[in-house]
Amino acid sequence: MTNPPPVIGIVVMQPISYESYMIMKLKTVLAQKRSKYQNIEIVELSEYGKALVLDGLVQSTEVDEYIYHESLVHPAMITHPNPKKVLIVGGGEGATLREVLKHSTVQEAIMVDIDGDVVELCKKYLETLHAGAFENPRAKVIIADGKEYIEKTNEIFDVIILDLTDPYASEIAQELYTAKFYRKVYERLAEDGIMVTQAGSSFYYEEVYDRVLESVKEVFPIVKEYNVWVPSFGYACNFIIGSKKYNPEELTVQEVDRRLNERKVTTKFYSGRTHIALMNLPIYRKSKVR
Repeated sequence: MTNPPPVIGIVVMQPISYESYMIMKLKTVLAQKRSKYQNIEIVELSEYGKALVLDGLVQSTEVDEYIYHESLVHPAMITHPNPKKVLIVGGGEGATLREVLKHSTVQEAIMVDIDGDVVELCKKYLETLHAGAFENPRAKVIIADGKEYIEKTNEIFDVIILDLTDPYASEIAQELYTAKFYRKVYERLAEDGIMVTQAGSSFYYEEVYDRVLESVKEVFPIVKEYNVWVPSFGYACNFIIGSKKYNPEELTVQEVDRRLNERKVTTKFYSGRTHIALMNLPIYRKSKVR
């Protein structure tokens, strides 16, 4: 898993665990570049459309990215009654930024990504994913190390969204899933702030996932884990919310839909019913379902 296979021949070999792969038919490579940090490819897949691939791992595809990004962004954003200032760490393709900016309450959304080459290539080739979010006057994009940004900034946010590389992908990524890092995130949140992180797969990487979950629990008084199936990932992707005050499980279908309507948020996947479903779905594991 430390050296996942590149895009080769007419297929993309997508690792879904240390021992399992999913094969996707490749139509064409639109762009390819080796940045300071990783190998970047913008490709078109026969079944999934245009896709961002980093170091051989599919990050987003046109066909199903809305499932991932709406599930990452909206449960935390809707749980907060009035999110005005939001920080996104990662999310180079701009789709997380796109979803955050749908909320009319948001006055400023700061996106921090370490790899400017990813951002520039996605701006050029993946307009269907970012939908012009980079040019939104409420958006500010900073090319920097997200960990260093959180450690050094004095800004306070209502919601922090960690759209990061999987916790088992590299040693650098692992640093962003520790209690030490979450304490820094906690300090950058307002008194009623909420954090959400994507957390890989509890089914295929159960031990790693449990370490992330326990790290969040060390820091935040309210913790909620949930997951959703993402077809191009080949597994149910996990998310963890850490909240200082508001509990996402306490929202009703009617309250979620009311907030979505008031904020003029339109979605393909997320709704009041979806929110309740996400909060009640089992967390999938190899040994058990709980």
